[in-house]
Amino acid sequence: MHIAELWRYPVKSMAGERLDRVAVGANGVEGDRLVQAYRADGRVATARTFPGLLGHKGTLSTEREPLVDGRPWNDPSVAADVHRIVGPGSRLVHDDSPDRFDILPLLVATDGAIEAFGYDGRRLRPNLVVGGVAGLDERTWEGRFLRIGDVVIAIQDLRGRCVMTTYDPDSLEQNRDVLTSILDRFDGKLALNAGVLRGGLLSVGDTVELLDDEAAARHRG
Repeated sequence: MHIAELWRYPVKSMAGERLDRVAVGANGVEGDRLVQAYRADGRVATARTFPGLLGHKGTLSTEREPLVDGRPWNDPSVAADVHRIVGPGSRLVHDDSPDRFDILPLLVATDGAIEAFGYDGRRLRPNLVVGGVAGLDERTWEGRFLRIGDVVIAIQDLRGRCVMTTYDPDSLEQNRDVLTSILDRFDGKLALNAGVLRGGLLSVGDTVELLDDEAAARHRG
């Protein structure tokens, strides 16, 4: 198995950037979900309710600052775009705390499951896509570990999917059959919630090894 794709989403619920190499640590991919949109009432605004956010792209500058469509995340023109999508009083907030993640800081998908899914894998918003995986083998990975060079990733469980999967990553056209298919064919779950036990650098093409508890503990030492 190998790393087929690496993804980062500097602005939560916006499109992300595909990478060739990235550092990972306790908070997942470096620079991931650093900025979030908030409603006027103080609640986090996501593409589940405001799919227009997916029409904008988050990246990191060479100075490691989040950008939206190439503009500084705190640029007035970005704020105006967010107001149009989320509503008056909404705002973007920079937050690098662990609380910024919905579940765990890393989402791992596999090429076999994406092929079985039958739609664009970007709909699943993975951080890491593992290639060379047969069919739905990822469904046997809960509670196991991935070793990639010096990096050790702990797989927790399968991710329950939501309405965000129904939006085309490019056109934003909604197809509700996508979520119906996930519910009917995959028990509502695709890709894997994960954390990083030992950080380091990941690169596309790196070899991925699936470990059990004992082997993972041995490699951590």
